[in-house]
Amino acid sequence: MTTFYFSLLLVLATVFTGVVWLVDHFLFKPKREAAVKKISEKTGRELTEEEANRLAPESSLVEFSRSAFPLIVFILILRSFIYEPFRIPSGSMLPTLLVGDFILVEKFRYGLRDPIFRHEFYRTGRPQHGEIAVFKYPLEPDIDYIKRVVGLPGDRIIYQDKTLYIERACAPECRGANAEEVVKTFVNDSDFFYGRVALNRYEETLGERTYNTLINPTTASQMSGYYNQAGTRVGEWIVPEGHYFVVGDNRDNSRDSRYWGFVQEDLLVGRAVFVWLSLEFERSPDSLLPGWIPSRVRFERLGGLT
Repeated sequence: MTTFYFSLLLVLATVFTGVVWLVDHFLFKPKREAAVKKISEKTGRELTEEEANRLAPESSLVEFSRSAFPLIVFILILRSFIYEPFRIPSGSMLPTLLVGDFILVEKFRYGLRDPIFRHEFYRTGRPQHGEIAVFKYPLEPDIDYIKRVVGLPGDRIIYQDKTLYIERACAPECRGANAEEVVKTFVNDSDFFYGRVALNRYEETLGERTYNTLINPTTASQMSGYYNQAGTRVGEWIVPEGHYFVVGDNRDNSRDSRYWGFVQEDLLVGRAVFVWLSLEFERSPDSLLPGWIPSRVRFERLGGLT
């Protein structure tokens, strides 16, 4: 909801300052210039800028609107159609994205939409396998989510024994004979922890992207909580046309398509491409600083995403 109101505020501010500037430019400014010209003709000399401003002053509202309008239009266009910043609030995309990462999202990658109602007016592209996408949470569209795209329309997705299988674009006749395993290679077991349990880090390659995932070796299968699509077995899904299947890289700590279903294409926001700031908030228990103050900037995190 905060994102919606900010977009609405930007649009209203653009319209207001633009109307004020246009009305003044075509209606009141010519009258001011005519008054200055008349006095100049009477005195026989051209008035200085200071004298002209005293004689026919420009209102503070007009001055503000004239100065602010170009800046607000630039911010509106940049944020609505090109790039928008997002902050990572949870660990569902570990180890790729950490809590406290600030990312840039390409808004134009998945189509151009109006900033208020998000109706697509120009189609530019759609997600590909392995991309990190930001989208509106299907169950609460006011909330932005970020996950990795693993299933495109027509794909058959299988997630069993913590292993991902994909039968690409098999719909409507998915027979279960061509599903390929997304091979994961063990990297290490000591980078991240759940409590005292070291999470296993694996490397996966999907599409043109190679990335790391985390698996909790002590967590049992959570198939009982999976979204059950009609006509498929538990742990299997066929992605409908115009929808996508997304999962978090932190596979045992991510509420994603496995639990609530598919992402409609009209909920897509953009592709995450860059970490432009990363703040760490962890500190010793005896620290006197408030928890909202960052303990350091993780400069090593800055850069492009895979």
